[in-house]
Amino acid sequence: MTDQLTVFPAFFRVAQKCVAVFGNGDEAFAKVRLLLNTQARIVAYADEPEDDFAAFLSANAIETVKEPFDARQVDGATLVFAATGDAAQDRLIVAAAREQRIPANAVDQPEFCDFLTPALVNRAPVAVAIGTEGAGPVLAQMIRAQIDQLLSPSLGALASLAQAYRDTADRLLPRGVSRRVFWRRFFSGPVADQVALGNVAEARREASRLLRAVDRVPGHVWLVGAGPGAEDLLTLRAQRVMMEADVIVYDALVPQAIVDMGRRDAERLSVGKRKGCHSKSQDEINQLLVRLGQDGKRVVRLKSGDPLVYGRAGEEMAALREAGVTYEIVPGITSAFAAAADFELPLTLRGVASSLIFTTGHDLTGDVLPDWARLAISGATIAVYMGRTVAASVAARLMEAGLPAETTVAVVENASRAERKLLHGTLKDLPDLQYRDELDGPVMVIIGDAVAGANFERSEPLVKGRTIGAVTVVEAADALRKQTDEVRN
Repeated sequence: MTDQLTVFPAFFRVAQKCVAVFGNGDEAFAKVRLLLNTQARIVAYADEPEDDFAAFLSANAIETVKEPFDARQVDGATLVFAATGDAAQDRLIVAAAREQRIPANAVDQPEFCDFLTPALVNRAPVAVAIGTEGAGPVLAQMIRAQIDQLLSPSLGALASLAQAYRDTADRLLPRGVSRRVFWRRFFSGPVADQVALGNVAEARREASRLLRAVDRVPGHVWLVGAGPGAEDLLTLRAQRVMMEADVIVYDALVPQAIVDMGRRDAERLSVGKRKGCHSKSQDEINQLLVRLGQDGKRVVRLKSGDPLVYGRAGEEMAALREAGVTYEIVPGITSAFAAAADFELPLTLRGVASSLIFTTGHDLTGDVLPDWARLAISGATIAVYMGRTVAASVAARLMEAGLPAETTVAVVENASRAERKLLHGTLKDLPDLQYRDELDGPVMVIIGDAVAGANFERSEPLVKGRTIGAVTVVEAADALRKQTDEVRN
């Protein structure tokens, strides 16, 4: 399995150039209809066209040659389609085209195709071509239908208007942020709105106003939550601002696949904050964000999970405010929610747990027991971030506070990702977590009575070589179901 294509997607220039289609039936008919989306000069070589095809050719004034195939018929063509329905005949046509180094396509014979025809969404001059390398034409059509619904019918008119402004924008706006922001506002603001309403004159006035308004675009910082790690859990807003950013500043826990979702030409700066391996201090990160913003850069500060949950966003916002650099928060899915989803675990449960606590294991390592620890006794669910190395201390302090040793515990490494690992046990088992050296990814620990309602079928016991933890958890789950039923009744 590879993520590399066997074909290179490209667009051929065919305006006023000859494209030859050979065939009399449905396959040739389909190719001609596809080509009518272009300004190509279509020549249909159909010696005995079927009635509906003949009527279509006549109605659209398409040049038709009603003669048997001759190799000289490909002379001067830019592209050749062999769609006769006769495999041997199609191969002869392709051979004639290749003899003259003309790209050719034989319908349903991939080995005789120099190019493949895509499913097409046409918003001329905008085109979206979908290909599956012949693996699934029906899939390509399904994707085409979805994209067709997403794209405004006025997109082509908007793109055509943009062509009229390109030289002016290039002359008046400096290359870089200002020009890019102009075009983003052009395609998503009042100009686009007026084109959609059919008011082209007003759209031109809005475009002229926009040109005058965009002089020097100030720097701006987005504090973006990258989510727990799975690319498809990144929010649409996060994806949008990553495509607008000049610079992406990212933490070590953010997967490279998510970093790569930003603009291809955006500068990428790793600040590498991770336990025991800090490439930059928090003060240095604050200063970096301020400097980039003051330099007029559009910056995405990409953080694992949500920036407002153990993301040091408060310090970064304070630094940006003090420096007068504007910023915006783009929330992300925090790891506790992703871990709970992996375990099918209810973080709150009627009659069992009505409170949810987010904390780090380090909160329980001091001399003073945090106030929230006492809430755990009343049934609150506790989500412990970065808790692997202090698991023994967490367990000891919670049991000291009065939480039963048999309280159910769920542990997730790499929540939401394909390589995630799920472990289950009880509070007294939790100290064993610090000996699980194979867990080198981010670890989330969830503790509480509601955890017994999780699905433990895909997890393994927290204590290696022991099954008693699993038995205890199953018993706790049964008890929880009975308790929940009683509350409902």
